[in-house]
Amino acid sequence: MEAPIFELDTLRHSVAHVMAAAVMTLYPTAKYAMGPSISDGFYYDFDLEKPLTQEDLPKIEAEMKKIIKARQAFNGYTLSKGEALAAMTGQPYKQELINEIEEELSFYKAGDFVDLCAGPHIDHAGRIKAFKLLSIAGAYWRGDNDNKMLTRIYGTAFATKDELNTHLEALEEAKKRDHNKIGRELGYFTTVDYVGQGLPIMLPKGAKVLQILQRFVEDEEERRGYQLTKTPIMGKRDAYKISSHWDKYRDGMFIIGDEEDEDSNEVFGLRPMTCPFQFPVYTHKMRSYRDLPVRLNETATLFRNEHSGEMHGLIRVRQFTLSDGHIICTPEQVEAEFIGAIDLVKFMMAKTGLDEMITYRFSKWDAGNKDKYLGDAAMWERTQDQMRDILIRAGMEFEEADGEAAFYGPKLDVQAKNVYGKEDTLFTIQIDFNLATRFGMEYVDADGEKKVPTIIHRSSIGCYERTMAMILERYAGALPMWLAPEQVRILALTDRSIDYCRNAADTLRAAGLRVTVDERSEKLGYKIREAQMEKVPYMLIVGDKDMEDNTVSVRSRDAGDKGAVSVAAFLEMALNEILDADIKAG
Repeated sequence: MEAPIFELDTLRHSVAHVMAAAVMTLYPTAKYAMGPSISDGFYYDFDLEKPLTQEDLPKIEAEMKKIIKARQAFNGYTLSKGEALAAMTGQPYKQELINEIEEELSFYKAGDFVDLCAGPHIDHAGRIKAFKLLSIAGAYWRGDNDNKMLTRIYGTAFATKDELNTHLEALEEAKKRDHNKIGRELGYFTTVDYVGQGLPIMLPKGAKVLQILQRFVEDEEERRGYQLTKTPIMGKRDAYKISSHWDKYRDGMFIIGDEEDEDSNEVFGLRPMTCPFQFPVYTHKMRSYRDLPVRLNETATLFRNEHSGEMHGLIRVRQFTLSDGHIICTPEQVEAEFIGAIDLVKFMMAKTGLDEMITYRFSKWDAGNKDKYLGDAAMWERTQDQMRDILIRAGMEFEEADGEAAFYGPKLDVQAKNVYGKEDTLFTIQIDFNLATRFGMEYVDADGEKKVPTIIHRSSIGCYERTMAMILERYAGALPMWLAPEQVRILALTDRSIDYCRNAADTLRAAGLRVTVDERSEKLGYKIREAQMEKVPYMLIVGDKDMEDNTVSVRSRDAGDKGAVSVAAFLEMALNEILDADIKAG
């Protein structure tokens, strides 16, 4: 009889149950929590007396194979609430879920393992042909860091071994491009336990890339009419109460002082965004409609109290640097200013090479959960309709998502996936129809009446750390010439050529290139391999013949040997390569 075809999600969900059964066999005192299928596999969370490690996975896989060989059937049935609680005696996480449900509950049993589950499942475990347990991680119960940290086991499964092998090969390739690996190996950043999780330390290479990006962004924003601001990194509770961040976002903030003392004037918050701090730049004097739009930008250090289980390299951190900004404009100017913000985003994404990696999401409010948001339903719907119309007229391709808006207005999210396929929001552009009123922002219109402006919250390149992570993954560490922290390394073949190398380096540095000289008494092959591994775009090799001919022998990171040329000729070629990147971005 021909085997039935199962949905991949169904297969993976069933393998998750088999994994949980194997864990319970090996660790009978374990408490099991949740175990769904996910986009690229499955996971299951366990509360264990002793946390598992990567070395425990082969033992669990071996136990799973016994269950698969026994062809244990998946049998579904229902129980009343009382019966369900009794069936899950000794399993507090399952009992917590059961207590939240009033109707009959669905269960599945495979061998001795019973789980609260809506299904569906494959008919028996013998259908499982290709699976692999991948990793161990920590995960708070129900994603709440006030709850207990559980042990999460990730795995994947496919219908055939060939499909599994293809996936595992892709994972290995992804690991090679993972910024958290190559960024450390190449010396861009590090982390130290005594400093803290989610607080990366930028090493000279990483700091240089951030400096290059920051200067480029600030210069481009100035060309587009932005005025640079610099505001405090923390503020009193009062500021966050005016903006409603105290009520809507306090869990994501770092608080200094006793927040329970309502009478204290010494309660501060490290800023998670610049909004309450930039708005006084606008309100410090009265504005006319002729002054609008006012475009304010800032390279802002921000702080967000992310859960420890969510930290990952530079992509999710607790302190970061944002290319932040706000456009304060009349309602009639909103469309042109919003399109201008989109144009700046597209320019930056093209410049960094991330344009082919991003998608756009139009994030709307959740009309069924109005307490999360400021403002009335009619204004939300009008603003959302306005943003949708602007995006359509701008020729944008986008998806819509309910419940993803900021609490003060809808937004356009710039989305990107890391090498493992996990999607994150790089940054956003938002239309805000609430905070101007709360902060007393006004302008005098042509009719002499005071009006309330509209605010567009925007970034142009996002969080510099996260953007750098995506750039490292996009280029597998081999950054383009304009962005490479070290653009040229001059290799001295002998001590006789050191002065010549130093003079050549001075010439290149005077023209703006980032150059080092390798004067060590090492073999040339070793020096070349090291420069290649460190992803330096160009090596200039200098020996006796080069000094006689007044040349340098050029070696490209990407194209290999390019022959001997004068220092002036190489400089012209290098500057044209950088200029060409500017032209392509434009």
